[in-house]
Amino acid sequence: MLQCLSGSSCVRVIEGYRSTWYFLVLVLAYVLYLIFGALVFYAVELPYEEQLRQELRTVKQQFLNDNECLSEERLEEFLTRALEASNYGVSVLNNATTNWNWDFTSALFFASTVLSTTGYGHTVPLSDGGKAFCIIYSVVGIPFTLLFLTAVVQRIMEFSTRRPVEYLHRRWGMSKPLLAALHASLLAIITVSCFFIMPAIIFSVLEEDWNFLESFYFCFISLSTIGLGDYVPGEGYHQRFRELYKLGITFYLILGLIAMLVVLETFCELQQMKTLRKMFYLRKQKTEDQLNIVDHDHLSFASVSDQAASFREDKTDVFPDNIVSASPTTTSNGPMDR
Repeated sequence: MLQCLSGSSCVRVIEGYRSTWYFLVLVLAYVLYLIFGALVFYAVELPYEEQLRQELRTVKQQFLNDNECLSEERLEEFLTRALEASNYGVSVLNNATTNWNWDFTSALFFASTVLSTTGYGHTVPLSDGGKAFCIIYSVVGIPFTLLFLTAVVQRIMEFSTRRPVEYLHRRWGMSKPLLAALHASLLAIITVSCFFIMPAIIFSVLEEDWNFLESFYFCFISLSTIGLGDYVPGEGYHQRFRELYKLGITFYLILGLIAMLVVLETFCELQQMKTLRKMFYLRKQKTEDQLNIVDHDHLSFASVSDQAASFREDKTDVFPDNIVSASPTTTSNGPMDR
């Protein structure tokens, strides 16, 4: 029994079960985290939704009371049609008719959100041809985008992470894992400052209805490719230089996404993160050929050891201990001793 426990096969089984238990704990923790988020959103947002519903019912009833010639059915029909058009990015308001959703800069912005899988949803294809092209464009473009981002991030990582860490490690003699962790933290601070805080300040100034929190919320939702679509810049009624503004936002989203991927890849290359990931991964099983090679090597080594031990025993039998261990100076009868 003890020999079985100390054998390599039993050790592999125990390690495999340990990884399975870690994985089950990870799944349970993820499910609990989902439930926790749902409970928080439920407790925080439901009262605001009920309040908004009550306000809309009050405004609607007040409008019907002020316009008795208009029936509730006709109003419902008009509101339904207006909301359907709004879901496609078309507004019935007079001050919104000057903003086109499908001019070139808006179409470029839409294409960037499709390829980056952000997808705000504020603008969608209206025609069947546009919907069909969007499918084909995404099927080809999303893998193309992943290839492009991977190549760009790999090149940036070489100059922003690997070479600086290696240089400082040789220059200062610090521990490479510690130096890599400090470098990743500094890189994260710089990225947050340049692509979250500073753009949030700019958006809070350029967008009339946005405060700093809403602007920071848009930056995070966009660069994390969540893209809820509740806040989209450049959609104001009196937005100046709207085309140039949209073009700048498009480049900001692409550069910000690259910066986010660089930071994530930097953290993923940390030794601490690699150790953490290995806890939940399945261990690679050796193939039958590899096991046979290992067993053959073990047997060969054992046979060589046995032959060496046998040779030592034969040598001891031929040369007794008193002869083998005798010193040359004590057994010598050379001319110097005489």
